[in-house]
Amino acid sequence: MKEFDPTIERSDKALIIKKQDDLLKDTIKYVLENSAFYQDHFKVNKLNVEDINSISELNKIPPISKKDLQSRNKDFWCAPAKQIVDYCNTSGTEGQPVTIPLTKSDLDRLAYNEAISLACAEGSDEDIYQLSTTIDRRFMAGLAYAQGVIALGAGLVRVGPAPAELQWLNIKELNPTTLIIVPSFLVKLIDYAERNHIDYQNSSIKKAVCIGESIRDDNLKLNALGSRIKEKWDIELFSTYASTEMGTAFTECKFGRGGHEHPELIITEIIDEEGNNVKDGEFGELTITTLGVEGMPLIRFRTGDICRKFTDPCSCGRTTSRLGPLLGRKNQMIKFKGTTIYPPAIFNVLDNQEFISLYCIEVYSDELGNDQIRVRFSAERNFDLKVLKEQFSVNIRATPMLIEESFEDLYRIIHPKNSRKPVKYFDFRK
Repeated sequence: MKEFDPTIERSDKALIIKKQDDLLKDTIKYVLENSAFYQDHFKVNKLNVEDINSISELNKIPPISKKDLQSRNKDFWCAPAKQIVDYCNTSGTEGQPVTIPLTKSDLDRLAYNEAISLACAEGSDEDIYQLSTTIDRRFMAGLAYAQGVIALGAGLVRVGPAPAELQWLNIKELNPTTLIIVPSFLVKLIDYAERNHIDYQNSSIKKAVCIGESIRDDNLKLNALGSRIKEKWDIELFSTYASTEMGTAFTECKFGRGGHEHPELIITEIIDEEGNNVKDGEFGELTITTLGVEGMPLIRFRTGDICRKFTDPCSCGRTTSRLGPLLGRKNQMIKFKGTTIYPPAIFNVLDNQEFISLYCIEVYSDELGNDQIRVRFSAERNFDLKVLKEQFSVNIRATPMLIEESFEDLYRIIHPKNSRKPVKYFDFRK
């Protein structure tokens, strides 16, 4: 069985940096031999392979963005078609989807990444994981979770994004210990259990690995969504962060102090608008360099995600850097009534409303070009609109337009045809 608590993650920081320096040099050499994009990128910027010998020199390479991936997707590919065993793609929520080719080695890396991530979240081969996300539609995350569970030697129940009733039937039959689940869907599982007199407090479930949505605020405390779950069901909650492009997950340990970096798989930077590294603990844009990827390695890719990095030692003994929860996506920043807002702040207000069952946010420009926010929601009978307005006023210092709709109409909007996941944010700004 492979080691799922890698030595490097508890090593002296100097040893971690030395390891990353060596892997970075290998990555740069590899892309300059195989990637048409990086060959052009180095030529235009008058760089050579000898110019970057350590991560301290990585900032000599200008960062790239999602637009580069979208406009020159196949120029990033480094492996021939006969070596590609799987084609994943991004969700396309920010424009044209990007296809990510994976070799057999990349799939093994993906499984290893998820196995050590689940182990970080107190997982072991004694666990049975119930997976509530899809593994079809070229979705990398579902594939990664499934392969990681298998690599860990644990049991796997592939229920997928099935209704709450089917989730509970599988829990009753197979006694899984851990859910891999979107936290807002976990709320729906609790609600269903209460309505149908299911004794969920005494079920087999002990942990939830929360994906796709944050359960913590930017101070690493449970946010409204995380608190709502924990108040109802006292199971262990583990927050995660990942993206298709990086093929790597950041999962928190039991101390909940941010998602641990796997330094043998990825290099992270938090940079400002000018591309300079910010100080530890300051917010900036996450920029990543993948290590050990064959199909589509990336160097200094600006993810568009705003977060911060913590480098102090964690109580779990790992010496690796940790990423805090996302403040939001750079291109989703909203200027509303003199206040700068990211969508997660609005989500947090709505998630704290017990009687709101569904919601989505629409951002658009008025006739003067100013940002405007429209919240469409479905609520139960006991809902009080005045309370919601007060919560917006207190938490984001401004109240958006609030429109109540039927559950059925809103469900169709949030679950568009062919989408792999619910869509709660729509940006109609030009």
